Amino acid sequence: MDPALLRERELFKKRALNTPAVEKRSVPSESSSSKKKKAKPEKETSSGSKHNTDSNNGSFNLKALSGSSGYKFGVLAKIVNYMKTRHQRGDTHFLTLEEILDETKLLDIGMKQKQWLMSEALANNPKIDVIDGKYGFKPKYNLKDKKALLRLLDKHDQLGLGGILLEDVEEGLPNSAKAIKALGDQVIFVTRPDKKKILFYNDKHCQFTVDEEFQKLWRSIPVDSMDEEKIEDYLKKQGITSMQETGPKKIAPVQKRKKPASQKAKRFKTHNHHLAGVLEDYSDGVPSKQ
Repeated sequence: MDPALLRERELFKKRALNTPAVEKRSVPSESSSSKKKKAKPEKETSSGSKHNTDSNNGSFNLKALSGSSGYKFGVLAKIVNYMKTRHQRGDTHFLTLEEILDETKLLDIGMKQKQWLMSEALANNPKIDVIDGKYGFKPKYNLKDKKALLRLLDKHDQLGLGGILLEDVEEGLPNSAKAIKALGDQVIFVTRPDKKKILFYNDKHCQFTVDEEFQKLWRSIPVDSMDEEKIEDYLKKQGITSMQETGPKKIAPVQKRKKPASQKAKRFKTHNHHLAGVLEDYSDGVPSKQ
């Protein structure tokens, strides 16, 4: 072999050894890296999604308030609302605390909460009645049927007590919508400015026709510019006694008189006790010399 070629070969090897070699690593694709990044937050949010499923379904988790006063009063509110609902359905029989907890699915509460419900919460609640250790709903008006409602409205009308709120009737009368519908024109609805409806007894004996001549005479007298005192004075001059207020009069509370504070004798400080026999009083003038 040609020695010149051998020398060039050796020089090429030396140059190749002296020059550093750099490896080119394969660059990962963007799709694979994005998948890895998305995998982590999915794991983190999986636990949070489990907690949110209950609230999205509309069910309130009372255990989230465990150990606080909010948990206790949440249990009490659920029991009272359930007792009201079953009373409106017509289930008016009383239940024991265990039966209530079973029907409301609150069997996992502790002994302290049960003791609190029995001794304080349910016993002192104005909407719960307790008889022989059993509990029932206590409405404002305990009405059994539509006849009881009609008697109550008639009594209010005769005593001048006015009507009864519809929400109070719905609270105390089971299946109240059917009962009110069955009464028909025997009751009258009046809507207040606050949009609350009131039931009145429709006394048909008070419905009578007035002759047109009397209606014209009544409407011909202008009383817009006169107050009640002027109208009463006019009727007295004509020899007509006006109808006085027949309703129950409100007795004004007696104002207690304040006891006058005992006037203590004013005390003045006296000075110069050691000159009591030396000083003379010249307030009335200079005394004349004798």
